[in-house]
Amino acid sequence: MTDPVFFPRIAQPTLAELAASVGVTLPEGIETDLRISGAASLEWAGPTDVAYMDNPRYVDALTATHAAACFVSKRFAAKVPATTVALVTPDPYRVFAQVMANLYPSAVRPQSTFAAVGISPGAFVHPGAHLEPGVIVDPGAVIGPDVEIGSGSVIGANAVIGPQCRIGRDVSIGANVSVLNALIGNRVILHGGVRIGQDGFGFAMGARGHLKVPQIGRVIIQDDVEIGANTTIDRGASRDTVIGEGTKIDNLVQIGHNVVIGRHCVIVSQVGISGSTTIEDFVALGGQVGVIGHVTIGTGAQIAASSNVASDVPPGSRWGGTPAKPLRDWFREIKSVEKLASNRDPGDRGGDGV
Repeated sequence: MTDPVFFPRIAQPTLAELAASVGVTLPEGIETDLRISGAASLEWAGPTDVAYMDNPRYVDALTATHAAACFVSKRFAAKVPATTVALVTPDPYRVFAQVMANLYPSAVRPQSTFAAVGISPGAFVHPGAHLEPGVIVDPGAVIGPDVEIGSGSVIGANAVIGPQCRIGRDVSIGANVSVLNALIGNRVILHGGVRIGQDGFGFAMGARGHLKVPQIGRVIIQDDVEIGANTTIDRGASRDTVIGEGTKIDNLVQIGHNVVIGRHCVIVSQVGISGSTTIEDFVALGGQVGVIGHVTIGTGAQIAASSNVASDVPPGSRWGGTPAKPLRDWFREIKSVEKLASNRDPGDRGGDGV
């Protein structure tokens, strides 16, 4: 259930104002001055809430909703109850996200956990650091020498910003984040516990032991990147680790040294990307995908969850399995194994015959 205590609304628009804000046309003959007080799921929405629906499995929830209005695609508009206004749009989920951001802006990116304005007395800012006006620094944060932070940025409690790091404007850095050896662009979001710029895993193996290889590169994070809680991004060894503009990374992802990730990629939780891998623009990696080092995943490729990528992936392709391969080949293999299993002698219990 939505809670206005944690995420207060900044406005209660009329239905007409809400529709106009996202470019949706209202049907004729409805009460346009109805005030919308919140946004909620189909099941939880009340008579002053807005909801959305774009998945056939939720048709029953749509027909039973008590929402004041609901964003739906044209195919589901007839299923909207008579007491709910159908707001028809080609992309209900995206439009609903815009409405949520307008109603609950504090939920869009991490805010000060101390309700701080400016630099908290409990923060530790090196006199050689340069912070533009409007930066908020929470208690316990440590900002090192020669750091530069742009206006509108928030540095959360107990965050550590290492020497000479550059952080752009309107950046949100959550609690307990560490940023070392990094250049960060504008409007970047780092959720709590993120680790940026620590050593990559580099050792020269040998019979007498493993010699540590110094990692002298940086991490470069471009504009509008979002990185989920407890994700780790190693700095480069001999070149930079790069995260491209607009890329969205989930919680608990590990990105190794020298990795280059392109623009607007989507990387879901528990993915592991080994060093010196190149991931081109608009790639999607499902949850728990593993990628070995020194491979390239081409522009627009999609990798199914729990797959292991061990070779280059062509642009625009869809792969899955272990080792990953084109989906058609993977499905064919699965069907072949299923057929072999179904044709097995019913008396064969497997094992060693004991």
